Amino acid sequence: MRIFVDPAELRAGELIVRGDEHHYLARVRRARPGDLVELVDGAGRRAAATIARIAAGETTLHAGPPERVAGKPPFVRALVPLIKGDRMEDCIEKLVEVGVDAIVVWPAARSVARPPDARRDGRRDARRDARLAKYRAIAQAAARQSGRAQVPEVAVAGDLAAAIAGLPELGPADGPGPSLRLLLDPTSDAALDPGGAADVTVISGPEGGLAPDELDRLTGFTPLGLGPRVLRAETAPVIAVALIRAATRS
Repeated sequence: MRIFVDPAELRAGELIVRGDEHHYLARVRRARPGDLVELVDGAGRRAAATIARIAAGETTLHAGPPERVAGKPPFVRALVPLIKGDRMEDCIEKLVEVGVDAIVVWPAARSVARPPDARRDGRRDARRDARLAKYRAIAQAAARQSGRAQVPEVAVAGDLAAAIAGLPELGPADGPGPSLRLLLDPTSDAALDPGGAADVTVISGPEGGLAPDELDRLTGFTPLGLGPRVLRAETAPVIAVALIRAATRS
């Protein structure tokens, strides 16, 4: 069993958990005193613990000393367009499971789903924050299920320019630990070759594909094909990240 605790609370000794993590142990897993639990803080540390007692509203554990779990390179970032309905949530969940390190959701011009419109809804910020909180909760649940000690960061960008702002500088192809930017393109025959990249960014298109002006902005991105079939918007980035992890054995 694995639960998340606040980074400030992960330490050796007695630890009390309440709320969702207590509910998960007591109600979902029906844990009992003496059961072993893995504690993770979502920031790359974990500790072994034993359940001491379970009360109506809290669980008390005895935790061992925390240890840091080092991630293996490359750092993989997925820039995913806003996708309609539950498929957006499925995409985030599966990206976390296959090993993405960061997710940025952005509103592509041809996305079927649209972000809240400030002109029609003055509560845009509240709705955006609620959506982001939901995405982050999905990422945390997926990290727990897949055995990850670190929860990938999830962000929402206002447009493509914001999504690609701050990406690592592109280094020479033969330089030490260069960054790599990949554009998923169903018409491309190029195969994946991450080389020795220490940082990989993957960007994919929405249901209607990327618009011409969006493609013009993606200078420095190398087209990458994923085979002869056109994949759904929520499937393509998951396959790409899985292939990167398999190619780099990370």
